[in-house]
Amino acid sequence: MSIVIGIDPGVSGAYAVVSTGEIIVADRLPVIKNGKSSRINGTELAALLREYDDASMCWIERVGAMPGQGVSSTFTFGHSAGVAEGVVSALCIPVSLVTPQTWKKRAGLIGTDKDAARSRAIQLYPRQAHLFDKKGLGQAIADAVLIARFGGRHERCREAPHGQSCRKLLRAV
Repeated sequence: MSIVIGIDPGVSGAYAVVSTGEIIVADRLPVIKNGKSSRINGTELAALLREYDDASMCWIERVGAMPGQGVSSTFTFGHSAGVAEGVVSALCIPVSLVTPQTWKKRAGLIGTDKDAARSRAIQLYPRQAHLFDKKGLGQAIADAVLIARFGGRHERCREAPHGQSCRKLLRAV
């Protein structure tokens, strides 16, 4: 049973743990208030992910500054991604970063609106559609699930017998 973790970083981000195509757990990233702002709670994230320290890989969305984003929010976003990567690394879970364009292309979401990830996640996991109900939180959870799903497909491709087409394995994302 291969366990893959996906993380959509940010204080309103989420994490998902997927095993052989099924969602084990998916929820918002834990946050802690720091004055008027919030930060990722690394201690709580470590406690949540420690149960899955046998995961084959954790895929974290590679983040960068976005046009029009303020300096403070850019720092907070980068800090969140760094905390997530640090926690996962400290748990000795292998980490890979994936750009939004890469995992979204595999999920068929390039050129769609932001809410399309929720719709795609509901199509792929109809019995767990309740995870994606709320627009903001559901979006972050959908992203984390689809990142983990991308990672699981990528891992299977790397483990494919010599000569087997990775394109065919990755197409199903």
